[in-house]
Amino acid sequence: MQARVRLGRLSRPVRYGGAFLTVVVATGVWYVSPLMHREPFAIFVLGVVFSAHFLGFGPAVLGTALSVLAIDYVAFVPRFSFSLQSSDVARLLMFVFISLLAASLAKQKSRAQVLVEQTRERMAAIVASSNDAIYSASLNGNITSWNHGAEQLYGFTADEAIGQHLFITVPPERTHETRSHLELLGRGENVETFRTQRRRKDGSLVDVLLSISPLRERNGKVIGASAIVRDITHEMRAEEALRKSEKLATAGRLTAAIAHEINNPLEAVTNLLYLARRDPARAAQHLEMAEREVHRISDIAQQTLGFVRELSEPRRLSVATTLEEVLQLYSQKLIGKNILVQKEFRDACEISGFPGEVRQLFSNLLVNAVEAMSQNGRLRLRVARAREQSTGRAGVCVVFADSGRGIRPEDRARLFEPFYTTKKDSGTGLGLWLVEEIVHKHQGKIRVRSSVRPGASGTIFWLFLPEQPTNSVQSLPTAQYSAG
Repeated sequence: MQARVRLGRLSRPVRYGGAFLTVVVATGVWYVSPLMHREPFAIFVLGVVFSAHFLGFGPAVLGTALSVLAIDYVAFVPRFSFSLQSSDVARLLMFVFISLLAASLAKQKSRAQVLVEQTRERMAAIVASSNDAIYSASLNGNITSWNHGAEQLYGFTADEAIGQHLFITVPPERTHETRSHLELLGRGENVETFRTQRRRKDGSLVDVLLSISPLRERNGKVIGASAIVRDITHEMRAEEALRKSEKLATAGRLTAAIAHEINNPLEAVTNLLYLARRDPARAAQHLEMAEREVHRISDIAQQTLGFVRELSEPRRLSVATTLEEVLQLYSQKLIGKNILVQKEFRDACEISGFPGEVRQLFSNLLVNAVEAMSQNGRLRLRVARAREQSTGRAGVCVVFADSGRGIRPEDRARLFEPFYTTKKDSGTGLGLWLVEEIVHKHQGKIRVRSSVRPGASGTIFWLFLPEQPTNSVQSLPTAQYSAG
């Protein structure tokens, strides 16, 4: 293939001289081989195809013309003269047609082969120079190729990695992933892109985004796998920073609500202590009432800690109770706008999850609903047991339906993008992004429906949270997500 490319770069005299030489050789073969005397056209057609394939279409045309002269001169009777009979003219015209057609086909095939080779070389260069780790392995897990990006990511050179098992890149606790993927590929099934961790040569772990594709023969049989691995350490750190930023924003919003909530019982405690001093006969009664107000302050503090307290493992929680606690924290905001809250809470709606993150999920949706409504709005909250239609999973359905201004269609498409906000200077653009992250972390689903029509505006957020996730959920910074 490389020889054909070099020949295509030869000078014009050399290429056309090569076509002339090809005709001379064909004439000589015809002359010394009695078998060729019966059908003189075969060897000359072969010469034209050779010229087209290796020297180009122009030299092939020259070779066709020279072949016509050579056939007339040496093959047709009377030989060694240029006299043609009518039957010979028809045969020569057919020869010219066949030769030019064969030359054209040979040229196209040659071009296609050169293009394929160039494409392969470019693809090989792209793979070799890619910053992402790209490597392949057989179905039994032995590494068969290893690019420069893989050397940089894992620390193994190509000589060290090729021939070794994929387990040299996999932490011991994740070897089941690799076995499962090889089994899926062996059955011809696909493996979705996913986040995981891989091990470097020095034993350190790195967060990666792993994409696995099957390698197939021409008949479609899977003979191995190729992997593209991207280091997402910086992305993971950025996401964690965004989550912390949104938590701080949530804490800031809570400060005002907590101040209102605590101020009332503190004022009551102050008054009751004053009455206890002035009226010793009823001091016990006043102190008992003051104690209840102190307990109320303690409950508010505990609810507030629920927003920031991190848990390493999920636990059972009541969805209705959690939502009720969030409502209490934002009661002053709801009262200030005179918003009518319609609650439809069913009992025994429990899930396995992280209470602090579920509170933050409800808090973000509640604040968005309140800010979208003007005075005398209406907020409908519903909590009920439900079952997902596609999978049959049992869980809890939570609905936030407000009578606010609605979400425009062009904004709806970007609703869950980080830093995208319609609140201009007052929004971080992280609230709904984090809402979706928390829902996906709990293996749930979220849908939005909104209207901006006058007199019928409003937004509905529909959540489905499974009662028991299929796999144990983890804290957000190390959660595993499928790419899709």
